[in-house]
Amino acid sequence: MNKTYIISAMALLLAGCSPGAADRTAYDCVNLFIGTGGHGHTFPGATVPFGMVQLSPDTRTMGWDGCSGYHYSDSSILGFSHTHLSGTGIGDYGDVLFMPFSGEIKTDAGEESNPDTGYRSRFSHADEKAEPGYYAVKLSDYGIDVELTASTRAGFHRYTFNRGGQAGLVVDLTHTIHGHANPLNEICVLNDTEISGAKITDGWATDHHVYFHARFSRPFTCTLIDGGEALPAGTERVASQHAKAVLLFDMQPGDELLVKVGISSVDRDGARNNLDSEIDHWRFDTVADGARAQWRDRLNRVCVEGGSEDQRTIFYTALYHCSISPNIFTDADGRYRGMDRKIHTADGFTNYTVFSLWDTFRAFHPLMTIIDPELDGEFIRSLLSKYDEGGILPKWELAANYTGTMIGYHAVSVIADAYMKGIRDYDTEKALTACVATSRYDTAGILFPSETVRNKLMPLGRKYYVERGYIPADLGARSVSEGLEYAYSDWCIARIAEDMSADSIARVYDRRALNYRHYFDSASGFMRGRTSTGEWEMPFNPRSAGRSYTEGNAWQWSWYVPHDVYGFIELAGGKERFAARLDSLFSVPSYIEGEARITDATGLIGQYAHGNEPSHHISHLYNFIGQAWKTQQTVDSILYSLYFNDPDGLSGNEDCGQMSAWYILNAMGFYSFCPGKPEYSIGRPLFDRVTLNLPGGKTFTVEAAHNSKSNRYVRSARLNGKALEKPWFGHADIMQGGKLELEMDSSPGHIWE
Repeated sequence: MNKTYIISAMALLLAGCSPGAADRTAYDCVNLFIGTGGHGHTFPGATVPFGMVQLSPDTRTMGWDGCSGYHYSDSSILGFSHTHLSGTGIGDYGDVLFMPFSGEIKTDAGEESNPDTGYRSRFSHADEKAEPGYYAVKLSDYGIDVELTASTRAGFHRYTFNRGGQAGLVVDLTHTIHGHANPLNEICVLNDTEISGAKITDGWATDHHVYFHARFSRPFTCTLIDGGEALPAGTERVASQHAKAVLLFDMQPGDELLVKVGISSVDRDGARNNLDSEIDHWRFDTVADGARAQWRDRLNRVCVEGGSEDQRTIFYTALYHCSISPNIFTDADGRYRGMDRKIHTADGFTNYTVFSLWDTFRAFHPLMTIIDPELDGEFIRSLLSKYDEGGILPKWELAANYTGTMIGYHAVSVIADAYMKGIRDYDTEKALTACVATSRYDTAGILFPSETVRNKLMPLGRKYYVERGYIPADLGARSVSEGLEYAYSDWCIARIAEDMSADSIARVYDRRALNYRHYFDSASGFMRGRTSTGEWEMPFNPRSAGRSYTEGNAWQWSWYVPHDVYGFIELAGGKERFAARLDSLFSVPSYIEGEARITDATGLIGQYAHGNEPSHHISHLYNFIGQAWKTQQTVDSILYSLYFNDPDGLSGNEDCGQMSAWYILNAMGFYSFCPGKPEYSIGRPLFDRVTLNLPGGKTFTVEAAHNSKSNRYVRSARLNGKALEKPWFGHADIMQGGKLELEMDSSPGHIWE
């Protein structure tokens, strides 16, 4: 742990820095239930920052809103599993489920629509408590109080049985989120207080390994189950697709049962060692206090003052959600499972998993370059290790699996953004080589787990893009979205190459960065698909989702040129025409036609879709055309109308921190408009004062004078006492410490026209 951060956090606490009332710290402001309703897909359980274990209740396993295993609208709990994804649009994990019970033994999970079936139990939100590092609930059908906490690689359960009679615990390895296949589930009874096992899942991650070692504070008698059939007494091992166990304990009303569970992706020895290394005692409260301490340190890296209580809660919950993933994937002894399915030992770095890069390159990783640049460097070392092991940088890596999900090659953006901001504690030559290799259409040496993933990871459209500069709409799906994102990432490669004096590479990728021009139709003002003969794809309806667009339509995708905005404005007919089109985006009717009427295009303001990532930079385009007050106005509208202190508080999937990172940056008053360009675009701050506690004991402060809900416009701006001539400032301005002073007003300012 970085000592400078500890010192800064302690200094803030001792100085009485709080996000609002003197008795509410940053930790107190977090509401873990934000995003657990609607389509946020978050979970409320116990974890530590970027921990391997996410110990949380599961209320459902199927359906789009079951991606995290929990939905606030549900009334019964299936059990408590040790791994969860935060805010994804696809479900996986939910590994190693434990469910305590009293009374009748039930070994089936029952029907998700019927809380009276199976071993599930009803619960009430009134009997539920969640805070960073700790979760508690009462299982009303069993009269059991459940408490959960976690260390980095182990979960800790405390069950209080309040009724007499038979008391036990179901261990269900068949439980998976989204009902994925289990080629192997194994449970081994080691003695009367320990079990261990393995689980291999074929799901979104096609070869996902989880090993566990569980230790109990009381002796048990165990019955192993295979396919619903109890195995003979004394059986010590079951290995099949349907392995479960029922453990019975001698409990009296009021007795506690403590359970410690270590997990590993490597083997059962790794799981046991992870447990022994992190929780070598039975003091539940000590582990919970340790988890709380980690979260307090993390959350105190940013101190906000002013704003409403709800805004402070949304902000610190967002910072919490930006500290869950990527997850540590290295065991305590340094071993981890690689993309090549082999076991490796990390040499001088910590390996991480869960890289939702199509989402997180936009704001999450830029946020990390500010509040935790050392960790962002670790993420890049992890990505480069995956390149070494699998032959290509991943798009969406999960549990050492290429999933091939989404489009583009945005590991490139993450690397370029960090590199251009001076984060270079990795092999930079290898980084450039990996970026170039990933941008090509070349499948040699890449370990594709399946033909399906191969086609996702290296789509045929990439070949046409490299050869022609665009993807013909009749030869490749999602041609516009894919091509626009390739062009941006190619610009990122050019920036790294230029800085490293790799001039020939820089020239090639600078040319490729202009490929976005192939898609712009000056007559309609939209980015459109072209056929292999160069004609515009027909029929064309800018409201229609799908076809040439990924999770959106032409209205949402026609602004994706973050790397060449001025060139794009000229191409679009100049500032006046560009401004008129941009105004239309936020004012036209909000209905979407075609393929999805898609569930991802949510949080609509006109055709702007904040619930999905391709729109996230658009509000800051006004800063490029001398209408900065409109950036302030639209950012204000998004902050106030699309984020709430409520389970249904997010306008779309949380997406591993991206939705929250957008809020954090913009609430502080600025945004990383174009990752790879080390500067920030000024918007509208929510708080009177924000203090960033930086490495080396430095601080950067944003102060907003006369700030209020009605005073949403910037009248003047000064950086370290000097007036800002443009609505941007540099990354170096933040990291060297200093102060950005913004004076707010109720009327639009014209300081940057």
